[in-house]
Amino acid sequence: MPILNPQVEAAFESYPGSIKSKLLSLRQLIFDVATEHSDIDKIEETLKWGEPSYLSRHGSTIRLGWKKSQPNQYAIYFHCKTTLVDTFKELYRDQFNFEGNRAIVFALDEEIHIDELKHCISLSLLYHRIKHLPMLGV
Repeated sequence: MPILNPQVEAAFESYPGSIKSKLLSLRQLIFDVATEHSDIDKIEETLKWGEPSYLSRHGSTIRLGWKKSQPNQYAIYFHCKTTLVDTFKELYRDQFNFEGNRAIVFALDEEIHIDELKHCISLSLLYHRIKHLPMLGV
């Protein structure tokens, strides 16, 4: 899927090559999840806090990020005032590393658990429809 927003494209271009490819892979997963779920509306791609961000009409924002201070890791961020990351910890404590209640963090050389991550992404993109359910309906 091409990047249509020039600001988002510039953000991706600002990342080191190895990080850029990892973040673009996460971006593709977000669009794949949206395509696979009929309940997920069109994805809006924008910048929030200078980072590529993704939102569906009934979802909670997902951001992709990397920090120069931690050059060998990157993350997928979720809104910290939701129950998303707490739910992910319950489900996938052994599959992912978490940063507080806001992110799943990956080491540059880490093998990502794709199916589990896609599940987390889908819960975020559907969050406002499922937030009232225990464990987000899982």
